[in-house]
Amino acid sequence: MFFDNKKQALRRMAAGAAAGVAVHLLLGYWLGTLAFFGPGVAAVFSYPTCSFPPPFEGWGILLSYLLFALLGAEIGVSTLPFADCGRTLVLRTLAHFALMAATVALWGGLNFGGAGAAFCLILLASIYVLVWLGRWVGWYVEVAAIRAKLGLAPGPSLLHWRETLPYLVFALGLCLGLPALLRLLDPQDVPVLSGVYFPFLLLPIGTFCSGVSLGHRHGFSPLYPVACALFSMAAALLLFNDSALFHGGISLVCALVGNGVGALLKQRAPREKNP
Repeated sequence: MFFDNKKQALRRMAAGAAAGVAVHLLLGYWLGTLAFFGPGVAAVFSYPTCSFPPPFEGWGILLSYLLFALLGAEIGVSTLPFADCGRTLVLRTLAHFALMAATVALWGGLNFGGAGAAFCLILLASIYVLVWLGRWVGWYVEVAAIRAKLGLAPGPSLLHWRETLPYLVFALGLCLGLPALLRLLDPQDVPVLSGVYFPFLLLPIGTFCSGVSLGHRHGFSPLYPVACALFSMAAALLLFNDSALFHGGISLVCALVGNGVGALLKQRAPREKNP
């Protein structure tokens, strides 16, 4: 069990499940309101059937409801602290994310295929990272205030997330902004810029070099390669199609290798100065 107070956790899960069912009801109304962009509004409910064939559509709708309830329960239980110590907190956080990822991937895959599952996972990962990053920012501010009162210098942030933030602006421009610009400049018949030069030249060089710069300045920062991969996968789904999801793998590997090289250079620098 994730929590010592099981009753409190079960109450949060029940409340989250009820909220998930309510959200699914609203989703059905929104999907049924097909005339929303027309002259009238049709209050007709239309629910995801999880691709079940016509004789079994009701079971597909029930499965969709259950998956939304499960997701709501997972979100509800996440409002409680997972643990007090670092190792247990990380392990339980990873387990919780894996459960949520399995839930949203199953729902997205059943209703929209592989591209839908990938989109749901990217959306979940982005929200999850933002929420936890917001929490870490709050905790870091509290710790920094305590250290300031004690007259101590502020220490490095966990996983160097604070040091990574300025590089995210570059990653967003490289992985999402640049391909969008190249798509506009590309000819319609042969998209050479966005289809060849960007994924096989500009993207690997840009992520590798920026990873080296971050690693050389602040040490190994694993959040940066993950962010590059998420930005690239989002760009693939928004600008291209699911066949371009390999951009995320290129970004992840090149940024990770570059960051590792930069971290090694940072470690070797003091030794070279003091042989």
